[in-house]
Amino acid sequence: MASDSARLLDAAVQADPRPRPRPKGPARPILKGVGLDAPFFADKNKAFWVLQSIGWTGYFTLRSLSGIANSMGAMFVVHTLLLTATGYSITLLMGSLYRRLITMRALLTALLSLFAVIVASFAFSFIETWSYATFLRPGARPVGIEYLGALLLNFSLLAAWSALYYGINYYLLLEEEINQRAKLESAASSATLAMLRYQLNPHFLFNTLNSISTLVLLKQTERANAMLARLSSFLRYTLVNEPTAQVTLAQEVETLKLYLEIEKMRFEDRLRPHFRIDPSTIGARLPSLLLQPLVENAIKYAVTPSENGADIWIKAERQGHGIRIEVADSGPGTQSGLAVHESTGVGLPNIKDRLAQAYGAAHDFQTRQNEHGGFSVILDIPFESRGRDIHEDKESE
Repeated sequence: MASDSARLLDAAVQADPRPRPRPKGPARPILKGVGLDAPFFADKNKAFWVLQSIGWTGYFTLRSLSGIANSMGAMFVVHTLLLTATGYSITLLMGSLYRRLITMRALLTALLSLFAVIVASFAFSFIETWSYATFLRPGARPVGIEYLGALLLNFSLLAAWSALYYGINYYLLLEEEINQRAKLESAASSATLAMLRYQLNPHFLFNTLNSISTLVLLKQTERANAMLARLSSFLRYTLVNEPTAQVTLAQEVETLKLYLEIEKMRFEDRLRPHFRIDPSTIGARLPSLLLQPLVENAIKYAVTPSENGADIWIKAERQGHGIRIEVADSGPGTQSGLAVHESTGVGLPNIKDRLAQAYGAAHDFQTRQNEHGGFSVILDIPFESRGRDIHEDKESE
């Protein structure tokens, strides 16, 4: 049990609960060929270099065009090229620094980043002024504060670069945090489902083994052997499935029939099961062993107390986009309902918890006195079939 739970947790953590959409249509092979079919920030290092190169290439292009349009001459392109190389190098150093600052407290990050921008702006302004005097005004000799002539422009440029850097990285950190939380919630949900499923097996085994023990004491060895064989088949059938797996309604009904064969050994003609399953519902998927506790409760509170036993109906029918499953008996009705709620807590509370884990708010759970005078449990769950799931998976590929 512990090893299975650990395996489920590992699988849940490794799986991404929110797969990223991929491009569809005829353009996808082209995008795949140039590496654009994956999320842009899947490789953050590659994304940084791409954005860095695009940004400074745009800076060089726009500033060069502006200089040429204003008749600054060909040397202005050389001047702009030097400034682009300077800005590219300075922002690389700033990015290296910011990767360390982003892990610090927000106030400290902001103050140190502001100081870095100011220092970088001074250096950028000094180089820009020197380049301007060297390539565009060879006779000019700037001195002192004249080297800070481009300080405001460079401060604005580097501050905008820093804001974009932090904006993108904080967004990626937030997205990573959301994904991690979703993975942990998925792991917790899987662990809860496993716990609820494992809760059923000891409960059922205790009742069945107790019956076999009684048959042995009464020296009814043939019946005891037959019950053991059926118990073996039932356990082999149910333990094949993962605790969190979903099975079709047809498989669930077969499991119930195996279980009822075991109980028929105890109650004989006092137990009268009836299956009324709409053929359109047999492919619907639901958590494995979801209905067995309901049938077990019906046997316990309708069949066992009565000398004549009781009828049990298992019904399933389509209801719009969902299915309605009802387990009904001809027992004492509301008295049975009260008894169930006052029992060990393995039956109906277990079903409620499993439904909440599997479907959230997209389900309904009702109990009522039925037309036979007995007790009914009604489950309304979404109709999910393997065929539809496979179709949706193919659509997403």
